Amino acid sequence: MQHHTVQEPTGVRDGASRLRLHRLEGYDSHERVVRVEDTRSGLRAIIAVHSTALGPAGGGCRLWTYRSQGEAIADVLNLSRGMTYKNALADVGFGGGKAVILGPVPKTRREDVFRSFGRAVNMLGGKYITAEDVGVAVSDMEQVSRETKFVCGLKEKNGIGGDPSLFTARGVLQGMKAAMKVRYQAGSLKGARVAVQGLGSVGAKLCDLLAAEGARLVVADIDEERAARLQARHGASRASLETILLEDVEVVAPCALGGAITGMVAKNMRAKVIAGAANNQLASREVEDILRRRHIAYAPDYVINAGGIIMVAAEYRGQFDPTYVRHEIDRIYQRTEEIVSTALRRDVSTVAVANEMVEQRLARR
Repeated sequence: MQHHTVQEPTGVRDGASRLRLHRLEGYDSHERVVRVEDTRSGLRAIIAVHSTALGPAGGGCRLWTYRSQGEAIADVLNLSRGMTYKNALADVGFGGGKAVILGPVPKTRREDVFRSFGRAVNMLGGKYITAEDVGVAVSDMEQVSRETKFVCGLKEKNGIGGDPSLFTARGVLQGMKAAMKVRYQAGSLKGARVAVQGLGSVGAKLCDLLAAEGARLVVADIDEERAARLQARHGASRASLETILLEDVEVVAPCALGGAITGMVAKNMRAKVIAGAANNQLASREVEDILRRRHIAYAPDYVINAGGIIMVAAEYRGQFDPTYVRHEIDRIYQRTEEIVSTALRRDVSTVAVANEMVEQRLARR
């Protein structure tokens, strides 16, 4: 795939300094990867456009403090590739992209950083559509929107727009139900034991939905106070971050950062369903094979955590119709059921089945 160079635009200045976008080459067939620097605001960011084959590259902006720029680049490349797959399967008319802002960002500079990021997004001319991700709020996207129209996740209308986390959680719930039906022949989640790792915006909302379904929760979070609040609210059990994925449950739901399902976890976990909101949950390709051999039904994260991007795409196109959005999120159930049942029948990984579906859709363009 051709790599494009984003030249530094003449006459585009940010205070006394110029906002600079540099190309980063050679990254796994991405169409475009740029490093953004703005010395006045302190913005340091990387924007990755993996594919625009199905439309503009849609994907959130993550604010995270990385150990190195190399770690940030690896993260944004994995995330943007995952967005291509997620958006293709969700059929939202977006390609795949992602952005990361390298933290920390002081509160006193946050507005300037996000306005500067908005100018960087605008320079890409609509190739990338941004929204919230980890560490980013609706208020931040409102600052971005002062500089570009290529942004979603703003104020609500008819319940559509703003924070996408509840919509993401609803999609995960649909995927979890489908995987449970195939693996356990279970018609509902009532009485099912579910271990939720990570109780941030999506994880906490997923717990609320699971409790309403009658599931029995085991929870863990890096923030002990947050875990204690969820425990009290839903009568949940508590586990440590080290043991949560190995608990005696039917389902584990990784809802923190990626790579949670390592080879060790895959070999020793007792759950037979993995269905969570985190991106890039499997630490390696080896894990796919371990799960297949152990008949553990992994609902691919980029299939079931698409509820947020479904809502974001509707907002971007002005489709403020809750019935339409709910219908599109509910389709995650059928997609997941098809993927998990096909994988079990063919004795291949669910990732292989989902990837085939994506490749077929991309090939038709």
